[in-house]
Amino acid sequence: MQQNKLYVGNFPYSVDEDQLRDMFSPYGEIEELALIMDRETGRSKGFAFITFATQQAAESALEKNGIDLSGRALRVNMAQEKSGGGGRGGRRGGGGGGGGRW
Repeated sequence: MQQNKLYVGNFPYSVDEDQLRDMFSPYGEIEELALIMDRETGRSKGFAFITFATQQAAESALEKNGIDLSGRALRVNMAQEKSGGGGRGGRRGGGGGGGGRW
């Protein structure tokens, strides 16, 4: 299965879509960039999903993982597909959560 979608997180709330595009476009063509916004405040939640045209571009962009961006270590990894609820545990949340709602 081709994996060309990245999760990019732990960046400052001040980072906007254009800045992310500038940071990641050198790795290849970006098909989609979804900056996740808080519905109530309209402010960035500090994470995004970036879909590249090719798996190779996405894999190359993984080198951004851990770089310092305004005092925060950027987290970049392959996005995990949400399961359709047909597996074990039903609607239970996964581990490692901070108790916050998405």
